[in-house]
Amino acid sequence: MFLLLPPSETKRPGGAGAFDPARLRFADELAEFRRRVREALESLSSDEAAAAKALKLGVKNRSELAHNRRLGESGVLPAIERYTGVLYDALGVATLDAASRKWLDDHVAVQSALFGLIGAGDEIPAYRLSASSRLPELAMPLKRLWSGAHAAISWDDAPGLVLDLRSQDYAALAPLPDGIGWFVHVAQRSADGEVRALNHFNKAAKGDLVRRLASDQAAVSDMDALLSWGSSAGLELHADLDERTLTLVTQLGAPGMTASRQADAG
Repeated sequence: MFLLLPPSETKRPGGAGAFDPARLRFADELAEFRRRVREALESLSSDEAAAAKALKLGVKNRSELAHNRRLGESGVLPAIERYTGVLYDALGVATLDAASRKWLDDHVAVQSALFGLIGAGDEIPAYRLSASSRLPELAMPLKRLWSGAHAAISWDDAPGLVLDLRSQDYAALAPLPDGIGWFVHVAQRSADGEVRALNHFNKAAKGDLVRRLASDQAAVSDMDALLSWGSSAGLELHADLDERTLTLVTQLGAPGMTASRQADAG
């Protein structure tokens, strides 16, 4: 199976070694577009006032512009370690064993506004750019540039079941072809049994799902196999064959979170 994750606005700083875009997944298809977006971002970031406005940076996080000016030499980390935030906290990659971590590298990709679709193990620098950002030098929205670029990727040999856990903004950067992939929704079941959309803990539930799959090193080739795995793992999963959507129903709150962490998140 293959999982598509959103990135996060926050990034873990640091890393070692130089960034090499030629080593990113889908290098043949996306290299030219990655170069264009990078150059446009670096150009914008040379003007602090213009960049802060375009990237919606306040006084407290304006220092993040420095990352965009040093993409080539600021040090790299695997993407699955670089991104932080609710989903990645719930995934907890640092606490996974080596076999589970390898499963992530083999089965997970992240949708970056700067680099396009990249592998979980691809080494990237810290940066600041969102799907909704506008880069003046591109003369077009990132959505239009990236959606066209990703059309060159062939999904004919996709590794089994494709689950799309991206937010709508990031899914729009690289729409999956018709008949490829299942979009994942998250819902919660309250104490009275009512099911409703899960908002605040949506990302945590998705991160928990990815962690469970990696921890089990799940060998899932189709939706029936995924539903069977979910049942054995104690998860409530429902597939809509017509809409090609998968709904994860969780209890009120975030899976795997302690009461104190839920209080902190509220």
